Amino acid sequence: MAVSKSERRLRIKRSIRSKISGTAQRPRLSVFRSNKNIYAQLIDDLAGKTIVSVSSATATEGNIAKTEASVAVGKALATKAQEQGITEVVFDRSGYLYHGRVKSLAEGAREAGLKF
Repeated sequence: MAVSKSERRLRIKRSIRSKISGTAQRPRLSVFRSNKNIYAQLIDDLAGKTIVSVSSATATEGNIAKTEASVAVGKALATKAQEQGITEVVFDRSGYLYHGRVKSLAEGAREAGLKF
């Protein structure tokens, strides 16, 4: 049975989400990747609320490469999280491979001080 790329990603995403959950002290860092932009948000799953959200559309100006924009999004998210008093997160790659833009976002967040 042929499974499309998006169906495969959603299956992996469901598997990941069954194992991890975010709390107020250690929220879930969820990543969404579109063709143009990358989005990241910190989610408290117990309360069902988004604490912090950042996207490459808002965190970057000018015409830069997608991978560089991902690093900027990771750093911006980490600084906003630290303003809220959050230092540790659970990383949720949402079914995407830990490679390219997703990896650079994670590394940018780690550089700026988030632990995961």
